[in-house]
Amino acid sequence: MDLNAFVQQLRRNEADGPGIVEAARSEEPRPARMAPFPDWVLPDLRRAVEGRGAIELYCHQRQAADALHAGRHCVVATATASGKSLCYHLPVLDALLREGLSARALYLYPTKALARDQMRDLEGLLAAVSREDLTVAVSDGDTPPPVRQALREKGHLVLTNPHMLHAGILPNHTKWQGLFSALRYVVVDELHTLSGIYGSHVANVLRRLQRICRHYGSDPVFCGASATIANAGEHGKRLFERPITVIDEDGSPRGRKHFVFLNPKLLSPAQGLRVPASEAARQLGSSLMGSGMQSIFFTRSRNGTEVLLKYLRDDAAKKQLPQASVAGYRGGYLPELRRSIERGLKSGEIKTVVSTSALELGVDIGSLDVCVLVGYPGTVSSTFQRAGRVGRRTQESAVVLVARSSAMDQYLCQQPGYLFDGRRDAVAIDPDNPIILTNHVRCAAFELPIDGEQGFGQAQGIGEVLEFLEKDMQVLVKRGSRYHYADVTYPAEGVSLNAADMDNVTIQDVESRTILAEIDRPSAITEVHQGAIYGHQGDTWIVERFDYQDRRAFVRKIDADYYTEADSETDVKVLRVGETQDHAGYVAHRGEVHVSTLAKAFKKIKFYTRENVGIGEIQLPPEEFETEACALVLRQELVARLGFLRGGEAACLQGIGELLQGLVPLFLRVDPGDVKVLSEVQHPHFLAPTLILYDRVPGGVGLSERVFRTLREILAAARGVARRCPCASGCPACVGPHPSLGARTKQVAIAILDGLLADASSPTARGPSACDIEDCREGEAGT
Repeated sequence: MDLNAFVQQLRRNEADGPGIVEAARSEEPRPARMAPFPDWVLPDLRRAVEGRGAIELYCHQRQAADALHAGRHCVVATATASGKSLCYHLPVLDALLREGLSARALYLYPTKALARDQMRDLEGLLAAVSREDLTVAVSDGDTPPPVRQALREKGHLVLTNPHMLHAGILPNHTKWQGLFSALRYVVVDELHTLSGIYGSHVANVLRRLQRICRHYGSDPVFCGASATIANAGEHGKRLFERPITVIDEDGSPRGRKHFVFLNPKLLSPAQGLRVPASEAARQLGSSLMGSGMQSIFFTRSRNGTEVLLKYLRDDAAKKQLPQASVAGYRGGYLPELRRSIERGLKSGEIKTVVSTSALELGVDIGSLDVCVLVGYPGTVSSTFQRAGRVGRRTQESAVVLVARSSAMDQYLCQQPGYLFDGRRDAVAIDPDNPIILTNHVRCAAFELPIDGEQGFGQAQGIGEVLEFLEKDMQVLVKRGSRYHYADVTYPAEGVSLNAADMDNVTIQDVESRTILAEIDRPSAITEVHQGAIYGHQGDTWIVERFDYQDRRAFVRKIDADYYTEADSETDVKVLRVGETQDHAGYVAHRGEVHVSTLAKAFKKIKFYTRENVGIGEIQLPPEEFETEACALVLRQELVARLGFLRGGEAACLQGIGELLQGLVPLFLRVDPGDVKVLSEVQHPHFLAPTLILYDRVPGGVGLSERVFRTLREILAAARGVARRCPCASGCPACVGPHPSLGARTKQVAIAILDGLLADASSPTARGPSACDIEDCREGEAGT
């Protein structure tokens, strides 16, 4: 079966197929737009690139290479597999080959895997140029000390990640002075991943980097490579604090790409329950196996990856296909296993891979034919980034979105234009966030004294930060206009760029006593508790013991016919209320809270049938942290006037909470996950319907205070979105359909928002009453 036959088979909607095709679109093929090599490229380097089949450059490659060679800072924002790496490899390698250690370069990648993949590519290019005297190597936590020392002394090109730069290289810059004194280029790959709190941290790391470069007399050219986001130039300028040339006219060719929106069969129209997306994906995988096409399946979780991988390997065994032709790929796998899977994909030995977002980024895995998204990834950019893993150059390909029963997935099946016709995602950061900025100013002062008159990059209010660190924290001492570090601590150790506890748990095979994989500690309480089934490359392992204190889980391989799912509850306890605002419809509080996530029990789910075949208790301490929060408490007068507690209408608070969750990042310039929203019909502290918006970061980074200051603006925006949305009764673009309210969701949510925004000082203003909601119901009944 070829690709066209596969797409046509889906479109026929056969009765025994995986589901119903709700929508289908095709991107037409696009020819390449080429440009000759620039004259400034060394002949040997040009021949090495031509030896890989690139006789000419794509027009965006030529434009970017010329700009960087001329000393202009750039952001290259073109599609996945458009050859962004060559845009900066050409000017960087040309400079290194000509000048040796007088010109050096630093590449920053978001992951270790991507850095090592790019290192292999660079080693191949340099081998073709016959310049093995140039040192190109990765510096990360896995780099042996002798290699790291050699890199410090004579590394022409250092590949690393923001975490290593922050905690390992910048604080020890005196050991790296050879690199910093000759640094000509800094490349930051996958720029779109630097968003929200993480991106705000990295922007400050880059400020620190530029301070140290100036100290050693260098002024590097910055280049960012990004997926096609809505604000690539603005984002690059915010990160690099330099004027930016944006290269976004993609000259790479594109084969025809088919997009198919597949909705699994409906099992219960009343409840909206469908065949699980994993089962529909299994059927797709079964039809693809043995076809000769290579496919990649993206799931939304590690557990989902392992379950689908088992299904596909079972099908491969029935078809007498090699088990090694089907593989999984996700975070937690040990590096050598990931490398072997990448090699198998490029060689064609692996025909099907099931992955989390780990393969979304630019690791070279060759050219695949079919991409299956098992559920909407959550953002438009992630969707197209994953879709870009197939159909490279002129190859025809297909992307299948298998919808879950969730509101967003069902909405996309009915409204595919949300993906294709709307704006791309914009990326937002806030490097001047007071807490993030203060942490990095402290790190910077440890590295070099800070002159208060010169400032810290383009940061605002730096004088107040320095004064706070000097007088309140007493970690700086002022001498003239300069602030010197005066504490015994190593500040970078206490500043996490992810702003989360990523203390890993190792997973150990009790029989061989070898390390099987790793998992972050917050996830461990639901995935490797005692009695859990841990999936690894399609095999099932039971967790015999989880040593929570020592961060080790001990597993034994078994042939289980079930997997496990843990249920957890998050509780937000108010510790202190520091500030209050009174409004007609609600009272807003700002203060400190204690967030506790407790895994209570787990279910044993039978493979294929999804029957619940047993339950078990989880006896682990909760994952806890204290942070800052803003609480919106509905006034009793509004509750009584609406009457929604009597009719169960308070469930609409959940829809309002989900809408606020989506809008808050626009006001705070953070990622959606940086602020969490919890809705409580009767919060135990306030004894009233409550919405709590809290910083996901332990200790908080001031986000909830900004929510508190702009809450009415956010509520007004929420009401505007709900009112303007063309849907009849709620959709993922506004408040979302709520199962218990059905067609009334949107009207009730708008009534609540109107009540929250009512202005008691206006004689004409009034909140909606229970009659308003009843009018909505009667209007629906009459239509």
